[in-house]
Amino acid sequence: MKRIFEAQPWQIITHDFNPADKRLQESMTSLGNGYMGMRGFFEEDYSGDSLPGVYLGGVWYPDKTRVGWWKNGYPEYFGKVINAINFIKMNFIINGEKLDLATDRFDQFELNLDLKTATLTRSFVVTKGTAKVQFKFERFLSVAQKELSMQRVTFQNLSDQDVDVTVISAVDSNVQNEDANYDEHFWQVLAITPDHIIAQTKANQFGTPQFMTGMQVAHVTTLAKVAETTTATEIQQTFAAHLKPQAHASIEKRVVVVTSRDYPDQAELTAALSQLMAKVAPQSYADLLAPHEAIWADRWAQSDVQIDGDVLAQQGMRFNLFGLFTTYYGDDARLNFGPKGFTGEKYGGATYWDTEAFCVPVYLGITKPEITKNLLLYRYKQLDGAFVNAKQQGSKGALFPMVTFNGIECHNEWEITFEEIHRNSDVAFAIYNYTRYTGDTDYVLHEGSEVLTEIARFWADRVHYSQRKGQYMIHGVTGPDEYENNVDNNWYTNYLARWTLEYALKMTAQVAPEQAAKLAISEAERAYWQAIVDQMYLPYDAELGIFEQHDGFLDKDLTPVSEIPADQRPINQNWSWDKILRSPYIKQGDVIQGIWNFIDDFSEAEKKRNFDFYEPLTVHESSLSPAVYSIIAADLNYEDKAVELYERTARLDLDNYNNDTEDGLHITAMTGGWLAIVHGFAGMRVHDDGTLSYKPFLPKKWQRYSFRQVFRGRIIEITVDQNGTQIKLIEGQPLTIELNGRPQLLEN
Repeated sequence: MKRIFEAQPWQIITHDFNPADKRLQESMTSLGNGYMGMRGFFEEDYSGDSLPGVYLGGVWYPDKTRVGWWKNGYPEYFGKVINAINFIKMNFIINGEKLDLATDRFDQFELNLDLKTATLTRSFVVTKGTAKVQFKFERFLSVAQKELSMQRVTFQNLSDQDVDVTVISAVDSNVQNEDANYDEHFWQVLAITPDHIIAQTKANQFGTPQFMTGMQVAHVTTLAKVAETTTATEIQQTFAAHLKPQAHASIEKRVVVVTSRDYPDQAELTAALSQLMAKVAPQSYADLLAPHEAIWADRWAQSDVQIDGDVLAQQGMRFNLFGLFTTYYGDDARLNFGPKGFTGEKYGGATYWDTEAFCVPVYLGITKPEITKNLLLYRYKQLDGAFVNAKQQGSKGALFPMVTFNGIECHNEWEITFEEIHRNSDVAFAIYNYTRYTGDTDYVLHEGSEVLTEIARFWADRVHYSQRKGQYMIHGVTGPDEYENNVDNNWYTNYLARWTLEYALKMTAQVAPEQAAKLAISEAERAYWQAIVDQMYLPYDAELGIFEQHDGFLDKDLTPVSEIPADQRPINQNWSWDKILRSPYIKQGDVIQGIWNFIDDFSEAEKKRNFDFYEPLTVHESSLSPAVYSIIAADLNYEDKAVELYERTARLDLDNYNNDTEDGLHITAMTGGWLAIVHGFAGMRVHDDGTLSYKPFLPKKWQRYSFRQVFRGRIIEITVDQNGTQIKLIEGQPLTIELNGRPQLLEN
């Protein structure tokens, strides 16, 4: 664990600059607006270690897949987000010497990400020879005008003599990715002028689209412009100021960014740049900031979780929600969550099963249903790609990808890509989760029924019948616990496959005749699906009374995690893959994940036996792990364990628990704080009959917590303090809920 920022309820702030922590600082001060985002790297060149990164939603490149030999069905490429053109670049020259905080002498440093307003500021006083200059940098990515990036730099001469300051503002396409097999650059410039650049991703051999991007820059400043320079890859505009002692100056940099996702040819893209820049040109910095702040204020009013008595818990919770909202807020159904969002290159910036398993439950509770529905439509619109994925594996139906930008599988690890097939049922579960929570059956009876049918067809083809046991089985899989590969009969996978077939049977029987004709499910198919439901093998150990994670798991040396030497943790950074696979150690919730999904279907004794067995074997080295265990611990009244795991999930990145935050935040795991509080501490459940219920407890070191929840056209406020629980209906029609097993009518 490593904490480099101060504990503040609304700020990610530090007054220390340690070059060894530079990448951590960059990750934790990332910005995004759903359309684009960037790490918190410096505007000016920094000669020390850094990971600059600017990313555009939906813009990616097919990186070469490299394996020892070709395998049938193996992905042809690994899709990856690419580092976009650096449009925030600004260098400063003081009396002829370039500013570089890696080598310069400076003090009064402050770096502050304001979560309430989604603005990033940085300030310091630098001394170069006899010159002493104070700098303040501000930036935000507008959520009111998604294509707009705003920067402002203010500097003041604190010397007792005149100082010359030169500002070189650039838009630079000469960028690289760290996490790629290619050494070449991804961008080729198509057009360049003193105020805009148009570039396109280089051609690829896989037939995936080439993306264009355009960036136009304008400055608002009292400084004198002294030069305009263009090279083959970069725009530079140079400004100069001669500052008397105590004099100050400022420069604003406004950049509008568009891509070929919205403007398909170069002419349209160029015209859009001019139109968007003309729209913002008459407005001041304050004018452009105000609507951005107002939208963020609305988001927080609907979704903020307030915690009294534990500022670290409060900061972690808001940081998590901030990370989610900067990545995705449902404005574009073509986009989705990437595990790192706009904060780094790892995981390729693509969509994983994290969306359905973790993001959907949160967004159902804090946003309008249409936003979550867009996540379901995202998968529906990629159904054709899922057909291709299944066909490549010699299977029928649809196999939704583990990793994707366009519906086609693009991950290059076999044990994840084509063994971790539980994600197919996670897509189905998200449809069920949405329908149960919202009460809206329109999707499941139309587009959703097509998705369910094709997933069911995949499972019906993927299972095999064991003559010896007289049951259906699924061999050669990886469950959610990725520290177990190519296992037989993973309990979670088998359980969800069976459930998916059962749910598909139920919902497709309710569709309208014309939709039924489109689905074309024969009676023979339905009978076969039902046979699998009735005879699916689920590993179980009667002596221990637990669901066995997979065949043979109990034959391992079941030594608890507590006996692993501290200097060997995390094991994924210290052990060989062979040693990990032979160990009993669980990366993340597997059986426990399934119990959370269907928590009403298991007795308290079943939940207790499985939690007590599996939690001591779990290393929680997946960022997704602690929240799930926290929820089940809370359900079992293991309150101290629930709080311990909440603290881990809520501050996973802020405290760098897994020692891997320097290359980006764990965005989809940022759902964990909300899930642990709402599903865990507050015991929120939506039962199959649509009843909303709560069974709250208050952590010992907290004085109070409260949150608002969107539910079926209503906004509900839940407050838990030392006097008990108060639930208010803030907006919407009266509703009867359950509190600690008793009905309670909510009215305005």
